[in-house]
Amino acid sequence: MPLAHARHRRMLPRLAAFGVVLLTACYMPEDASFAGGDAAPNDGPTTTPQEMPQRVPESAATCDTTARVPLYLSPDDSNSMSSPVQAREAAFGTFSSLSAVPIRPWEFFNYYDFDYPPAEPGTVNVTPELMATSTAGEYILQIGVSSATMSEASRPPVNLTLVLDTSGSMSGHSMDMLKATGFAIAASLREGDTVSMVTWNTSNAEVLASHIVQQPNDPILLSAIQALEASGGTDLHGGLVAGYDLAQRVYDKARINRLLLVSDGGANVGVTDIELIGSHADANDEDGIYLIGVGVGDSSTYHDDLMDAVTDAGKGASVFIASEDEARRMFHRDFIKTTEIAARNVQLQLDLPPGFSIVKFSGEEYSTDPAEIEPQHLAPNDSMVFHQRIATCDPQSVVDDMPLGVTVAFQDGRTRQPHQVSVTIPFGARLRAPSARMHKGVAVSAYADALKEIRDSGPRADELLAQARADLETATSVSPGDPDLGEMLSVLDAL
Repeated sequence: MPLAHARHRRMLPRLAAFGVVLLTACYMPEDASFAGGDAAPNDGPTTTPQEMPQRVPESAATCDTTARVPLYLSPDDSNSMSSPVQAREAAFGTFSSLSAVPIRPWEFFNYYDFDYPPAEPGTVNVTPELMATSTAGEYILQIGVSSATMSEASRPPVNLTLVLDTSGSMSGHSMDMLKATGFAIAASLREGDTVSMVTWNTSNAEVLASHIVQQPNDPILLSAIQALEASGGTDLHGGLVAGYDLAQRVYDKARINRLLLVSDGGANVGVTDIELIGSHADANDEDGIYLIGVGVGDSSTYHDDLMDAVTDAGKGASVFIASEDEARRMFHRDFIKTTEIAARNVQLQLDLPPGFSIVKFSGEEYSTDPAEIEPQHLAPNDSMVFHQRIATCDPQSVVDDMPLGVTVAFQDGRTRQPHQVSVTIPFGARLRAPSARMHKGVAVSAYADALKEIRDSGPRADELLAQARADLETATSVSPGDPDLGEMLSVLDAL
């Protein structure tokens, strides 16, 4: 029976908890927890490790150390990165409270940088790593799937459609962040790129259509951004309809076509049904117009659940902009990573040695049935990181020579030609000194776990906080000066 830790064909809205059946060859581990589709706390109860099934006595289970069962893994949305920024802003007092923040662990692995070796153009590089834990028969498995590098000089021209929320709820800081995002994009565009713009509140206004950029910081684009003002109600659905209509009219198959939605996620006028909004975004995926969702606002105004679902359906990045520095990071330093696609429909197949199972997963979904798992896109200069704890039902078995296989199927980002990369290693070949990437992955996982437990006032908050500090300090000793590790420690200090 397949393990459907998925959203069953991407049902919207996202659920705050999943019905989970654990696939294992021998037992239900005590900490059989999953980093599932976590939503804001008021969206419903979340599934915690304490709520998962406990260990099944060996007399009631069979340990099969002969059969290999392939698993299909997915991170989420390939480039969703909103919740780490919200958590940081909550800790530093600019986003009200951590209680308003969704903690989606896969977004932490998307947001923080991992130094995986880049691939050759047209393919991906697959790097599996293993580390033993203090529990017999249990290991940490981390897999990096990295893309080729792309320079600013070599990137294809872009065709951006900006869909900008100018409703009354966007006044003040939200409008400042919308403009900061626009200015960062303007600085990243170059001669020959095209940009269109539609604004919306209770009505829509087409500001630019296929404007050909003359230079970085194009004066006409800068002037249009600077003139934006907030007023009126919020018809998000109407704004998306107008935005996609404009994006389709200016579509250019020779360019990267992106629709970029900037909003606080409110929807109080017109059609507000999240499934209709998500379906409209999803319908355009076949045309190659992918939606990038940019959230702005604070905990009293930002509707994360709606923005997260819309960008999920639109198959693009989901980011949260809380400062000018964050706007520059996402849309200037990482402009190519946020907008371009190197590999489409990436799907990872994991072949564990017989008797092994996943007992904790950093991504959103995995299954024995590939149809249950939604493939994701991978940007240039980027990597997908799959971090999981695995265990064998026979801790006494010798695993050194057992094969561990990883197969990644994908399509070329431009030609859509199918490709496949496979890596098979003896299990013991990766049980050497853990790499800096592995230590960082352990720290990121512990950091997300601690934030979630603190947010929920869970009974293990102090324990998980101490563990996260210890793992971050260990990772820092291996990678001194890593700014990501320093940021995470500063967030924990501020809580």
